[in-house]
Amino acid sequence: MKDEKTSPREILKTCRERNVKVIDLKFTDLPGQWQHLSIPFSELDEATFVDGIGFDGSSIRGWQAIDESDMVVLPDPNTAFLDPFLATPTLGLIGDILDPVTRENYTRDPRFVGRKAESYLIQTGIADTAYFGPEAEFFIFDEVRFDQDQHSGYYYIDSVEGIWNSGNDGNGSDVRNLGYKPRSKEGYFPVPPTDSQQDIRTEMLLTLIECGIRAEMHHHEVATAGQAEIDMRFAPLTEMGDQLMLYKYVIKNVARRHGKTATFMPKPLFGDNGSGMHVHTSLWKNGENIFYDPKGYAHISQTCMYFIGGILKHASALLALCAPTTNSYKRLVPGYEAPVNLAYSQRNRSACIRIPVYLFSEKATRIEFRCPDGTCNPYLAFAAILMAGIDGIQNRVDPGNPLDFDLYELEPEEAAKVKQVPGSLDKVLEALERDYEFLIQGDVFTVDVLETWIKYKRGREIDPIRLRPHPYEFFLYYDI
Repeated sequence: MKDEKTSPREILKTCRERNVKVIDLKFTDLPGQWQHLSIPFSELDEATFVDGIGFDGSSIRGWQAIDESDMVVLPDPNTAFLDPFLATPTLGLIGDILDPVTRENYTRDPRFVGRKAESYLIQTGIADTAYFGPEAEFFIFDEVRFDQDQHSGYYYIDSVEGIWNSGNDGNGSDVRNLGYKPRSKEGYFPVPPTDSQQDIRTEMLLTLIECGIRAEMHHHEVATAGQAEIDMRFAPLTEMGDQLMLYKYVIKNVARRHGKTATFMPKPLFGDNGSGMHVHTSLWKNGENIFYDPKGYAHISQTCMYFIGGILKHASALLALCAPTTNSYKRLVPGYEAPVNLAYSQRNRSACIRIPVYLFSEKATRIEFRCPDGTCNPYLAFAAILMAGIDGIQNRVDPGNPLDFDLYELEPEEAAKVKQVPGSLDKVLEALERDYEFLIQGDVFTVDVLETWIKYKRGREIDPIRLRPHPYEFFLYYDI
């Protein structure tokens, strides 16, 4: 991933110089996971970047019916990276999806939605670049097991770092129990040996850099049992979507290389902090940050205020794309310092929008939308955030007054006046059904994409969870 454009000829030259044997073409399905197919380098030529490679689209989640299954993946030469995990020298390329008959971009390709959002921003004249900088948190565990059938269901997670192992006698995760396990909600920022994963995170950081991502920082996060964060430098919308997909690939594979497992589930542990993905955003025009005003509240401009107003106005619908799993709402729970309050603030982390104030400068000025998590499809989530913000700017949506006080110090009747995000995936999908016009402006999202998303989420996630007994229900109800 780099600023300058790369030509197919340069890709071929690099492959010969680096003795690349295999080309791995990656693309993102509708729910937000990478899919891939591989060809030998001998099958790659400049024409491949024009003609693409065919595959069966009916087997991809949320895509084609079986009678319209043929699709084409067209590699983007600007996304090339040498895969650091495969034994055979392999070049990774991210592709766009085309209809083989019309040669038009496939409307359910999430990357295409991201690119259309960037084009629409330019068409509005508001700005020419939307920068995004996600902070994707994750856990690194030593073991995970889970199963569900007709008569049983369970999950089991373990971590050498888990505070629950403080009394382990050596028969579990530790060969010998040497202590130094971060207590719940105290994982931010003790040094080793309490932070046992410094070297793994450093390897993740350096591998990201090796793959072309400008990674800036890593650290242990708040929770026990190996919660972590590695930050990337901001980038334009579609480029950052590409980078976040590669980021998750690197995190998971470095963890596996060490005999561990990484997850971006928002709430894998009960009784400790969940993993979010705070999304930093700013709009630029002609090289200037239009969110910046040295005289404004927290040094943000009126345009930025309207952008915030758009996000707050459409927040419930946005969450259907930005916090899109049933597990997301185990994290977004009122009263637990989660970003559930539909308000903005320059410092209050319980507000769903925060304006970081580490540095007061044009380059550093941005907003931080704190509700999303790492289960989202980044292209769809970033595009939706941008479209909500554009709607706010175009319609001059007033975000109201900032929430610059501790919500937990308010009297109950005053606290009740602060609106909060919906509490379930079902509710945010209902909100999306009511409030989607801002997304289909400029044909960025299509009604078909949104309807397919809602149908998939209800049929493949909400209903299966709803129909199955929960283990804790046996504790609550078995003796009734």
